[in-house]
Amino acid sequence: MSIFSFKDEDSLGKAASIDTANVVVDVENVDRLKRLQVNHLAVLQSSRPGQHLIGLITQVTRKRSVEDITSDGITDQNSELNLCRIALIGTLLDRDGERENVFRRTLESVPEIDANCFSLESDNLTNFMRTLSNVAADGNALTLGKYTLDEHAVAYLNGNKFFQRHAFIGGSTGSGKSWTTAKIIEQMSGLSTANAIVFDLHGEYSPLVGKGIQHFKVAGPADVEVRRTIDDGVLYLPYWLLSYEALVSMFVDRSDQNAPNQAMIMAREINQAKRKYLEDSGQHDVLRHFTVDSPVPFDLDFLMGRLNDINVEMVPGAKAGTERQGDFFAKLARMISRLENKISDRRLGFMFNGGGDILDFAWLERFTNSVLGSFGENGKAGIKIIDFSEVPSDVLPLIVSLVARVTFSVQQWTPSEMRHPIALLCDEAHLYMPQRNMADAVDDISLDIFERIAKEGRKYGVSLIVISQRPSEVNKTMLSQCSNFVSMRLTNAEDQGVIKRLLPDSLGGFSDILPTLDTGEALVVGDASLLPSRIRIDEPQSKPNSGTVNFWDEWQKPVKNKRLSIAVDNWRKQNIQ
Repeated sequence: MSIFSFKDEDSLGKAASIDTANVVVDVENVDRLKRLQVNHLAVLQSSRPGQHLIGLITQVTRKRSVEDITSDGITDQNSELNLCRIALIGTLLDRDGERENVFRRTLESVPEIDANCFSLESDNLTNFMRTLSNVAADGNALTLGKYTLDEHAVAYLNGNKFFQRHAFIGGSTGSGKSWTTAKIIEQMSGLSTANAIVFDLHGEYSPLVGKGIQHFKVAGPADVEVRRTIDDGVLYLPYWLLSYEALVSMFVDRSDQNAPNQAMIMAREINQAKRKYLEDSGQHDVLRHFTVDSPVPFDLDFLMGRLNDINVEMVPGAKAGTERQGDFFAKLARMISRLENKISDRRLGFMFNGGGDILDFAWLERFTNSVLGSFGENGKAGIKIIDFSEVPSDVLPLIVSLVARVTFSVQQWTPSEMRHPIALLCDEAHLYMPQRNMADAVDDISLDIFERIAKEGRKYGVSLIVISQRPSEVNKTMLSQCSNFVSMRLTNAEDQGVIKRLLPDSLGGFSDILPTLDTGEALVVGDASLLPSRIRIDEPQSKPNSGTVNFWDEWQKPVKNKRLSIAVDNWRKQNIQ
């Protein structure tokens, strides 16, 4: 039985012009024309029985037509042309097999000329929205909030398609982007074997709690000093986990005329250092197959000793009993100096000062069990929120992408029948997924990793949720691989343009509402949404610490004592106390 109860006399008008996905309706009743609103829904009679075509109103026009000459020769100047343009977005079937009232995002037919068109409102709108909700709510669905068109209808998303095909969440500062992300995290944490990593760059998701959520932080100087470990929620990301290209980008100055020699020596000596480690620890199976990029620990002191020896190496001269400078004499000095500076930098203690534990061959397995394990696996939580706030900005892209690379590699090398999917929620993505023309050497390493995940991640059960307030600064390849968009208010014209270009042509005008969205409202479009929708996001149980300060109110309160002295002291100690 159809959910719609339209009568011919309630018709808005008749189809006057039809193309592939757009219909122009001639609206006969001016009063009904006045009630129409852009981005609201309309229903058209299909050429097939038992079907209704659902469309989005994209334009409403009322204008005087050219003067008409009546049959008695009198000029009629009161003639009007009242039109409504509708973008067709799907089909509602009264019955599909044993199921009733099934909505499909396909057009199995188009309306005929003079087909009746009806505005979707009141009970018909409520019934349709509830039908959408019921269809999408099969199983444990993902829900963000309520439809703006009908506040009584829950807006469900297809959780499988949302994560399978990557997603983008964007919005200007204060638009509710973090709120939306928190709502998604909250629902994920309720699933029995959820598995996700949240890259939290500013610690704003620290208030999110629950049995399915676990918090980690990348070790800061104070954590290194007191030797806090992974059991304390502190992560070390040792140098030996970096790929060869990443190590070169950190230690080799590409502007140095000796850079090619330095990179070549680095590759050779790292390979030798890893070989020595495997020989000393008796790992003969790995020894036969490892490469310079294999995640094998090596002794940094041994590497430094070798580099220093090569830098001052003297070799036998042409004459017996004489010596000459080696081929690389003094050519590694700048690289050695950069490496020494990095090792002594307390901010990078999470890479170079993790203690003897990180040189243990079993350390990587302990790390992956903690960070990549799903809910209930090894007693771990499913949602791992990693705080990168103490990582220096110059190496931030390298370190964030390192966690992503470890995740992708583990999934890639897991037998297909044993894989368990994992999602990466990439907050402030523009900081480590920039446009190629804005990227430096460190950014290039990060981009290569994330682009590969965007293109191949679905095969290995790795999903990307790209979160940013500046979509125009996010790498285009990354955005082009996202099939779902949750866009909050965007006030910048460039950012709006990015979203508009990613939407289907028939829905291009739908994005015009981006600058007018209220705080906590989102435009949701993509494979996971049955209907391109304007949704009011529900309030999450635990709100993120977005850092929004009420300036005017705060300027009327007393100032905290010694705040500046404490700040300077913390700055020097590289630790907030």
